Amino acid sequence: MEMNQRRRKSNRLEGYDYSQAGCYFVTVCVQDMQCLFGEIVEGRMVLNEAGEIVNARWQWLFERYDYVELDDYVVMPNHLHGILIIQPRRDRSRPVPTDALKIKSLSELVGAFKTTSSKHIRENALVSFKWQRSFYDHVIRDDEDMNRIREYIQNNPLKWAIDKFNPANQAGRRDRPL
Repeated sequence: MEMNQRRRKSNRLEGYDYSQAGCYFVTVCVQDMQCLFGEIVEGRMVLNEAGEIVNARWQWLFERYDYVELDDYVVMPNHLHGILIIQPRRDRSRPVPTDALKIKSLSELVGAFKTTSSKHIRENALVSFKWQRSFYDHVIRDDEDMNRIREYIQNNPLKWAIDKFNPANQAGRRDRPL
């Protein structure tokens, strides 16, 4: 690690099994917080080609992994907020891929999303695209927590002008999204 790189403190719960059934809030950011996925217009996110790829690859997690459900999410100019639900016994009317029998952890699922979205973005839109290392996660513990996070996600485009992920507001940025 270079001298000027700051070591990130892990926010993972010690001893917690992130492949168990549960609801998880995640935030994944573009390296250097570059706004590459589109822009906010009148409080709505307008995706460009790279943003459409991110949107499609997030949905791909649901299509690819039988035990993944997606709740509210939003692709913002330089990050994605989403609620991902791991539900091991979900009934679907399609064959389960043989490698889906092992339930991936949250980190493995986000890693698959970041890998496939990066590949598609580099092939179709931005040759030098990179996600920020790691990601933020929060284990959603109850309905109140879920509702608060859903509201945060839904209102995120409306609050872009004051959003800590907006490059115009980076001076006092915290590492936690909420």
